[in-house]
Amino acid sequence: MSLQPQEVFRKLTQNLETVMRGQSVTIRKLLGAFVSGGHVLLEDYPGTGKTTLAKALARSIGARFKRVQFTPDLLPSDILGVSVFDQRDHAFHFHEGPIFTNVLLADEINRASPRTQSALLEAMAEGQVSVEGTSYRLAELFFVIATQNPVEFRGTYPLPEAQMDRFAVQLSLGYVAPEEEVAILSAQEHRHPIDTLAACVSVDDVLGVRRRASGVRMSDELKRYVVDVVRETRAANGVQLGASPRASLALMKGAQALALSEGREFVIPEDVREMAVPVIAHRMVAEPQARFAGVTTAGIVEEILTKVPLPS
Repeated sequence: MSLQPQEVFRKLTQNLETVMRGQSVTIRKLLGAFVSGGHVLLEDYPGTGKTTLAKALARSIGARFKRVQFTPDLLPSDILGVSVFDQRDHAFHFHEGPIFTNVLLADEINRASPRTQSALLEAMAEGQVSVEGTSYRLAELFFVIATQNPVEFRGTYPLPEAQMDRFAVQLSLGYVAPEEEVAILSAQEHRHPIDTLAACVSVDDVLGVRRRASGVRMSDELKRYVVDVVRETRAANGVQLGASPRASLALMKGAQALALSEGREFVIPEDVREMAVPVIAHRMVAEPQARFAGVTTAGIVEEILTKVPLPS
């Protein structure tokens, strides 16, 4: 018997919080993206637990997990796979790359060349890859967590706007409070908690929640609110490039997932507002003079939320 959506969220949250202490807010938004079918970009400093979070999520659902360390010499075939000639039958056979998994960690994605970065685009958008003219379907549950370091730019290739747009949300773990850091030291004094982490839900449970999330009701007034918020990013002061309609779609889906996590079959304005910054901000480009003045796209989205009237 499959679990109810709210129970799936609760179990996953509890499991992840045993490994990722003090990160309940980020975990909630990550699960919102996960259940909505989107992908996540984690941008944060080294050592904050980005890799651990990806591993913990895969273990929590008993899914296949692959990690690819992106480097300047990484080739698209290193991710997608390659055809190898077999002397026994004198034919080429396709050998799957690490992208054929359920949860893929693209570690330090901005260290690879644009050519290799673009190898992920079709997979993230279409759920398939094309190699030598042949298309291969990926698993029904396919989730990418990509990471990048926001302060190290030597030998990196910034993700183009088109690829940033493929990520449903951008999240940051940040540094935890001192008492939480002490708890982390105590928890890892003898071994890492992830070593004993067991699956708490199944892949089928997650797929069932995904199907339920798409059926969560959203009123026409709320849909217009989503569109109005996204449209404001294109006219806001200090913005060179606003968010695309794909942002509106991702915001709707993320809000549906959050509603389901609360046991509701309908979206409320608070669901939209909670997901707005992580869904929209990374899709925007601020003007150079605005960036020099300390203006951030997240700050612009927060300001827009105060100006756009809530649906009555």
